[in-house]
Amino acid sequence: MKLEGIGIEGATIELNRLDHLMEKAGFIRGGQWDYERVTYDYKLETNTKGQTYYVRIQGASIEGEVDRGDAVIKLMIPLLGLHYYPHGIEYGDSEEFTEAVIDRAKGLLERVKGYLLEFEVGSRPSQAVLEELRDWAEKNDQKEVLEKIQALQTFAPDEEEKNKH
Repeated sequence: MKLEGIGIEGATIELNRLDHLMEKAGFIRGGQWDYERVTYDYKLETNTKGQTYYVRIQGASIEGEVDRGDAVIKLMIPLLGLHYYPHGIEYGDSEEFTEAVIDRAKGLLERVKGYLLEFEVGSRPSQAVLEELRDWAEKNDQKEVLEKIQALQTFAPDEEEKNKH
């Protein structure tokens, strides 16, 4: 299950800082990283026998490499999954989750969001500011502002380098 609207998806942060804040929030970086991706999991145990849930936060490198430790990671939409022994964790939309489990997962993600804010200069992730500005521009029919926001979000670093020369 995708846990959308928390406000961490799209946030970017250096890998070392991300590792630190995720550990602080109780998440563990799994061994399923490669040069471009990382995965953090939090195990949610319940009183119901045989039901273990996982909150998963994935990220992709937008510069640098994970194995060298110099990556800057962009976070994806967090997931909530149910573990099935011995097959693994299912994150599909067909899974059923109680409100209590969903609320616990969202609470954990709010904690992560708070830690992310601590690391941002100016105390707010730039992605969050752009999302709020986009929402305002849509509500107020500000097409010119929407176009500028779109340009900011799609401006490729390679193009920026070309323009410097």
